[in-house]
Amino acid sequence: MEKTYHLMATAAAGLEALVGKELDRLGYDAQVENYRVRFDGTARDILNANIWLRTADRVKIIVGEFEATTFDALFEGVKALPWEDYLNYDSEFPVAGRSKKSELFSVPDVQAITKKAIVNRLQDAYHIRTRLPENGYFAQLEVMIEKDHVIVTLDTTGPSLFKRGYRVNKGGAPLKENFAAALVLLTNWHPDRPFVDPTTGSGTLAIEAALIGRNIAPGLIRDFDIEQMDWFDKSLSDSVRDAAEAQADYDRKLDIQGFDIDENMVQIAIENAKHAGLGQDIVFKQLAAKDWTTEKQNGVIVANPPYGERLGELDAARELYAQMGAVYRQLPTWSKYILTSDLAFEEAYGEKATKRRKLYNGALRVDYFQYWGKRIKS
Repeated sequence: MEKTYHLMATAAAGLEALVGKELDRLGYDAQVENYRVRFDGTARDILNANIWLRTADRVKIIVGEFEATTFDALFEGVKALPWEDYLNYDSEFPVAGRSKKSELFSVPDVQAITKKAIVNRLQDAYHIRTRLPENGYFAQLEVMIEKDHVIVTLDTTGPSLFKRGYRVNKGGAPLKENFAAALVLLTNWHPDRPFVDPTTGSGTLAIEAALIGRNIAPGLIRDFDIEQMDWFDKSLSDSVRDAAEAQADYDRKLDIQGFDIDENMVQIAIENAKHAGLGQDIVFKQLAAKDWTTEKQNGVIVANPPYGERLGELDAARELYAQMGAVYRQLPTWSKYILTSDLAFEEAYGEKATKRRKLYNGALRVDYFQYWGKRIKS
């Protein structure tokens, strides 16, 4: 029988429920917590989750968890875990650490003691008395303590899941790919409806919408740390990817457009879309938000305009918001979703949002202002 692992998908604040929904759709029993979603699965499921999750940051194995208020308890708790199931005698395993509201608050000490306990366990398991060489496969570990509850994890992802591998150029202040996917999934967009990103920048929102519209797994063209670990069955790499590839829908017609006032950004967006294999699915064009009009009905606009965070830029940002309001009010059947850190956005836009959702773009508090369209049946 295949081994089952206790797992967690980590997520940015405010996106945990979305990650939970994604895991539910993938067939896992997900438990949503702050900054993470727990689920169980086999080695195949670990790779499958890495390949499919659009809005998570990483997938980690929970090697163990226990209570500890003393360094002795921490040492013994970590040493009792079956590290030889995950690490070779020569594995390279740095230990990251975090502590919050706990007796053991010194993170460097927590890391050092955790590392020492793992070394002791591996020396006993592999009958080694000398120093461990740490020149084998890489395994990033983390010890997290919150309210004296210790969770020790092994990262299976490597570079964060937002690094899809398609972005050849970023331009200015780009959205992370998983955050862009979350913004799309938080709308009422369906692939049979028009999708417009009026401030497209490097094209991330439009590309993520196309990946969703085609049901293409976002991690299909990249590798994950778990695939280098010698306890992982390498034959799963091809079979999980083949199964994911088979679910993509390349026949569906998509109507996705991205506009930007900056011609250079439009060229970057076109390159990124080509690199994602979606060059034919998205129309990018140089166009100011105020100059866009359409006869189409029931579309969805998702915008990440400049926030005006820097000195002197707020007035220009608010002028853009006012222009958007003037244009978009002419489109009653369209739903509009606009992300900004400017809490006075509604005033500049000229209309109160149907709904606001608080999110975090990195460390920055942002609001997702939602204006729901009055949909007409076609």
